Amino acid sequence: MKTFLAVYMGGATKMSEWKNMEEGKRKKLESSGMKAWGDWMTTHQSATVVQGGPLGKTKRTAEHGVSDTKNDMTGFMVVSAESHQAAAKMFEKHPHFTIFPGDSVEIMEILPIPGQPTG
Repeated sequence: MKTFLAVYMGGATKMSEWKNMEEGKRKKLESSGMKAWGDWMTTHQSATVVQGGPLGKTKRTAEHGVSDTKNDMTGFMVVSAESHQAAAKMFEKHPHFTIFPGDSVEIMEILPIPGQPTG
């Protein structure tokens, strides 16, 4: 089995539409979305390595210091799967973008550190 980082992505446009939605409709979607997400987590429980969670504001640390920055990452989790394709297929029709205002889920393999023992 290989390990993959799944990053939930969401753009400002969809989030703005979500925040401006009629409150009753938004609350109903939130409720159904949380149930769907819980069902998804139950279905994929055996593949979950790290449950992860939502992400907050971003700081960037670089050669010239620390600064505020923005990106489209909204959450993460770590899963195991036989292949990159199998990991990506887990997220098809995910509530993040079928119910909530997310754009997509990006999945990337977590590779071993070169020169370090594996296992």
